[in-house]
Amino acid sequence: MLLPSFNHIDTTYTHVYLSPHLDDAVLSCGGAIAHYTAAGERVLVVTLCTGAPNPSGPFSALAHDIHTNEWRLTPAQAMAARLREDDQALARLNADTFRAGLLDAIYRMPAIYDSREALFGPPARHDPLLPALRDLIAALRARLPAATLYAPLGVGGHVDHQFTYIAALTAGGRVAYYEDYPYAQRPGALSQRLDALGQEFASETLDIGMHLAHKIAAIEAYTSQLDVLFGGAAAMAEAVTAYAAATHPSHGTYTERVWRHAGSRQGQASNISTPLA
Repeated sequence: MLLPSFNHIDTTYTHVYLSPHLDDAVLSCGGAIAHYTAAGERVLVVTLCTGAPNPSGPFSALAHDIHTNEWRLTPAQAMAARLREDDQALARLNADTFRAGLLDAIYRMPAIYDSREALFGPPARHDPLLPALRDLIAALRARLPAATLYAPLGVGGHVDHQFTYIAALTAGGRVAYYEDYPYAQRPGALSQRLDALGQEFASETLDIGMHLAHKIAAIEAYTSQLDVLFGGAAAMAEAVTAYAAATHPSHGTYTERVWRHAGSRQGQASNISTPLA
């Protein structure tokens, strides 16, 4: 169910997933979301960058390439189409969603994030996304003090994921960090990110064997993303299954993994930061 405003977020949600874009929470945590909702727990996906750009731009060459060659959607079509995909995906997982309406990096600062190197590099120091995220996460924590917040680790380095990680550090309460999928499936990407953060982490795994098929079905709803991310639906199912098997400490089932700052009280780590450009 789509919540029409922040004021419609009630206090009964126990799991809140911060999703930088339309698909990140499902790609990374779809099994856990299905697990919790099947157990009768309330799950809220808060998707951050869901604002529609002005169809007339300006757009960088990178944005044009993404629209034309990856999503195969015009700027006027892109956000509406992706919202419909997200509605279908989250309905398949029985999760509610609130959309913050912030702009994706390629729309927010087109002159700065104008190449893949910039989009996956150090975040810009004066990017307005970070203060907006800090305010939103503080409001979520005030409304849901007992809920676990899940934020991306920032594996892969997309600036929107990095900013979400940074903003979540001061959330207080229970915070866990998920492995940004499919970036995390690249050899060495997860360990590289953990090393770069320079902090001690402890991992936790959740058995999603009973819900792996639900996760795959939910990801299939993101039709605009399947070819560019995986090469099609069949390849996606194979890759998701293989990664879920690889994260389990022993053989025989499928898991998803989250990380917490070791030694920090209930995940609080306000002294940790990521460099800004």
